[in-house]
Amino acid sequence: MNALHQLISAIRRWRWTEFQLLIVPAVISLIGMLIVLAVPAGDLHFNWRDLWMSLLFIGLVYGTHLFLGATNRGADQVLLPLVAGLVALGLITIWRLEPSLVRTYPTAGYDGVASKQVLWITIGFGLMLATMLVSRDLVWLRRYKYTWAALGTLLVAATLVAGQDLNGSGIKLWFKLGSFAFQPSELLKVVLVVFLAGYLYDIRDLLALNTRIGPITLPPLPYLLPMGAVWGLVMLLFIIQHDLGSALLFFSIFLAMLFVATGKPLYVVGGLVAFAGGAFAMYQLFAVVKLRFNLWLNPWPYASEAGGQIVQALYAYATGGILGTGFGYGSAAWVPAVHTDFVYAAIGEELGLAGTLGTLCLYLLMVFRGYHIALRARDHFHQMLAVGLSTILGLQTLIILGGATGMIPLTGITLPFISYGGSSLLTNFIIIGLLLRVSALTAQQQARKPFPAASSATPAPLGSLPVRP
Repeated sequence: MNALHQLISAIRRWRWTEFQLLIVPAVISLIGMLIVLAVPAGDLHFNWRDLWMSLLFIGLVYGTHLFLGATNRGADQVLLPLVAGLVALGLITIWRLEPSLVRTYPTAGYDGVASKQVLWITIGFGLMLATMLVSRDLVWLRRYKYTWAALGTLLVAATLVAGQDLNGSGIKLWFKLGSFAFQPSELLKVVLVVFLAGYLYDIRDLLALNTRIGPITLPPLPYLLPMGAVWGLVMLLFIIQHDLGSALLFFSIFLAMLFVATGKPLYVVGGLVAFAGGAFAMYQLFAVVKLRFNLWLNPWPYASEAGGQIVQALYAYATGGILGTGFGYGSAAWVPAVHTDFVYAAIGEELGLAGTLGTLCLYLLMVFRGYHIALRARDHFHQMLAVGLSTILGLQTLIILGGATGMIPLTGITLPFISYGGSSLLTNFIIIGLLLRVSALTAQQQARKPFPAASSATPAPLGSLPVRP
């Protein structure tokens, strides 16, 4: 009888919210794949074995669900379904675009870019699970923060010597091993956030100190210099490499985490002034920055050359209208590099404005859940880590969507979980693994000692919340 009661209790405590939410991306992957396969054939007489990608995806999703239920039961139950929805959309879109891209990776049958994306997704789910297993206690990340920062910076610096230019842009950003390539700057995103979270944890009590010089209040600059030096070195490497998209992303992450840790608008104002000065200097120094700025202002004079990518993307959005042309009925292959930089244009053409807004809502909810995890965390390091990781996902999405829709100059980074690209996809899965682990640790701490009763007092800034030793 006791065993029966324990079984019933375990069933009741299972992650049923996550289980039910995962049904949606599972159904999307199956229906979307059926549509993509049926459109070229004109009917349902196709090889049903081609559904293996959707079945594999469903197995990975629910296998991860079982793993979380067994090892991290208290982890956030909404984050995985949101990620699964984006991955399902990306998988279908890349498969849809694969026939026009199979010439790049000539293999037999339905291989090429789509099958490589399946491989990256499979490895990504494995890395996410491994991250949660290895990170049982996140203290070791904070303890070796300088080591991670040094290794990440050296890895990016090595591309200046041994890196390769894989897309003909003249920038050596990749290491290549056989038919696979890796971009170190993607991993450096996580490394830098770990370093910043650890360093801000160490000086959390000193951030309240200020120096007044007449009417001007200055922050505790001596304590911020080591952090600023690491950040400055990373930014210098990106500027030398002309990897301006990563430079913008890292600058924004640094500024956001510093502001969250202190709650002082002075850092935001100073950061915006520094950004404006840096952008003007790069516009004067680098021809590629000037070209992208001119393309942003008016791409039509360059439609047959460098501006063709943006122009074709605008045509794709216009063709899609409100509800889109439907999967398989668009002409997204006309957009150069549509599977990487402009996958959002393919979604806009075949799913319309409704599809693009739905995709944007998934990203907004994912970032919201990340910040929700940060707000619930009881340790300052966990708070800053969750804030930084969520900011990566939010800013990367904002930057690439702004460039793909013509709202800001194009920077050339990928859309998380949807664009083709192994390095970015694997790094984003690691980020989700860390966020899930932070939420699981928070649930464990809450079970040991519940949160105090809510009060009507004005809440303190995130960085000034009480922390445990």
